[in-house]
Amino acid sequence: MNLNQYAIYQLKAIPENRKLRFRPYKVIEAQKLSVRSDNYQQVYIGMAVPDDSPKSIYEKLLNNPPKKFAGHRISVSDVIVHNKGGVTSAFYVDKDGFVAIAGFLRSNSSSTLITMETRDYPIEGCKGSWVATDEIIIDGKQFFMMESEQYGRNAAAVIIDSGGKFVTDDCTEGFDEKAIQQIREYLHPPERQPRIPEKPPLEIYQKYYENGEYLRSAEISEEQNYNMIDGRINNQKKKPKVTDPKKRPSVLKLLHQKQDELEKRYGKREREMTMERNRK
Repeated sequence: MNLNQYAIYQLKAIPENRKLRFRPYKVIEAQKLSVRSDNYQQVYIGMAVPDDSPKSIYEKLLNNPPKKFAGHRISVSDVIVHNKGGVTSAFYVDKDGFVAIAGFLRSNSSSTLITMETRDYPIEGCKGSWVATDEIIIDGKQFFMMESEQYGRNAAAVIIDSGGKFVTDDCTEGFDEKAIQQIREYLHPPERQPRIPEKPPLEIYQKYYENGEYLRSAEISEEQNYNMIDGRINNQKKKPKVTDPKKRPSVLKLLHQKQDELEKRYGKREREMTMERNRK
């Protein structure tokens, strides 16, 4: 079961953050600064409902801030981290809306090889070098969108996990629903059904014993030869079907033969009486 949560991060009250505090995102971009979790501290975490969005969370905290909210009133330069259905996304609170922040949350695991600063990265099975352009956290695991340094957005992006393992190379629209589904399949591969081995062909004597005593006895009484004991009653070879009209026996000839047999057995008078009855 996926947990729906949200957390609010605000800048630490240190001198280094004065140039970031309450600044619109365009100003931060113009100064070539980055929004990093190292500069922030978590001031509140709460449960979200499935329909929540960054806007609804912002309005909820602005109009009715909870008592356990440890920071100042939510405002520009704050970051809303929203975990919805196992997918974690970060949004910068801007003057006129919200800006999705890539790479705000990062894993501290020693196995992490990729960060948002990764450049000139070789990916096994993919030509050229790659650069990290976006990040997403799904079910607590980090995944990175890698873009070709040679071709940029003219080539499909590649998704790898934080350890550099390949996930998929079929990405043209970023972390869309298709990409998220591919990541989920990577995390939770479908279970393969065990293959049922095919039954080897049985010899005649094996079919005989497998057929059961009752059916075996019935089959013995029906079959003409013991080599026909194979689990099927009365499986005699069918007579070959005559398809050539010249080889088929004449019906008129067979009728005359039958009449001759009647005449020899009962005399001419009986033959005439039989023919008379057939006419009626």
